[in-house]
Amino acid sequence: MAAITFDEVSKVYPDGTHAVSSVDLEIPDGSFMVLVGPSGCGKTTLLRMVAGLEKISAGTIRVGGRVVNNVPPKERDIAMVFQNYALYPHMSVFDNMAFALKLRHLPKPTVRKRVDGTAEVLDLSPQLRKKPGVLSGGQRQRVAMGRAIVREPQAFLMDEPLSNLDAKLRVQMRAEIARIQRDLGVTTVYVTHDQIEAMTLGDRVAVLRGGVLQQVDSPQELFEQPRNLFVAGFIGSPAMNLVEALLERSDGSAVVTFGSQQLAVPEDVFRLRPALTRYVGRTVVLGIRPDDFEDASLTHDAPAEARLWVEVDLRETLGREAYLHFAIDAPPVVTEDVRELAADTDQAAVEALEREASARVTRFVALVSAKAPATEGGRAELAVDTSLLHFFDRETGDSIYDE
Repeated sequence: MAAITFDEVSKVYPDGTHAVSSVDLEIPDGSFMVLVGPSGCGKTTLLRMVAGLEKISAGTIRVGGRVVNNVPPKERDIAMVFQNYALYPHMSVFDNMAFALKLRHLPKPTVRKRVDGTAEVLDLSPQLRKKPGVLSGGQRQRVAMGRAIVREPQAFLMDEPLSNLDAKLRVQMRAEIARIQRDLGVTTVYVTHDQIEAMTLGDRVAVLRGGVLQQVDSPQELFEQPRNLFVAGFIGSPAMNLVEALLERSDGSAVVTFGSQQLAVPEDVFRLRPALTRYVGRTVVLGIRPDDFEDASLTHDAPAEARLWVEVDLRETLGREAYLHFAIDAPPVVTEDVRELAADTDQAAVEALEREASARVTRFVALVSAKAPATEGGRAELAVDTSLLHFFDRETGDSIYDE
């Protein structure tokens, strides 16, 4: 087992592309670290530099306290699980899992013991004599993991290992990976584009954008206290609602106004975010998580100043919850962060953002109980948990917290 440390690590390609810029990151021994971010953010490059598959342009990488910048991949004692399984189709499951051990010329009884033990952990014992071609996607991914586990490495590196699986299998394999990592206690670095995977798997999550580390925290801290607009928009599904708003004080109370809507800002929010007092009288970016709404008819303790009347454009009911889509007559947030997040979705999302900006309308989503009487095309009164409002500097995109 070993800690992994990035010290001012950078990667610049010959054409001048900065894939990774001055990353400082400490991954404790035995922990599960997830690297997440949009396509091209540098997460896979970081992983490949740890594995020795990419040369480092600057900085230092340590594995178990040893500098590995110039150590060949096979001497780093690290096992990697790839997106495409990378199994040998002509070999049985047993031989695929045993391959690296045989290269080390380990005794046959040792090889058999390790493979059999790992196969039992992964529920692969009945498949050991089969070829990969007859296995399901989930079974093949288990074989790829088993091949890494039998090596008993210092660390596991996983590069989007579940991206080729269907939705149901991804859920099952997420649970499997979490259980195996917990049982083995091996330092694991996991790369994914899927922030749900990141939030459910990682002890800690590192969010990257354009090769720059944005925030490293526990999944819950990332969700509750994002450091900037990019993290706020990337973490959470559906994404945080963001809108330009004016923060003011009236009769000693603080309010935030966006279009024809207004919400009171509790004093507890100012205590949590002392720097917010400097933004009174200024335009800020207001953020509201979809799950911080509820249909007002289902909650009776929300004061009038924490409620919004909206026109529901679309209702999507999913079991015990419902998504309510509606428009706010206030300008959307159109920054480089938000544009990049839209582009990471698809071109249609970028075009929708541009249309909203032209119309000075912002689309919101509220996640409420399916018991909510709100109907598509009708008016609804929504209660907002104003103690959980988020505020960001409109110019820098930074979350407003300390002085």
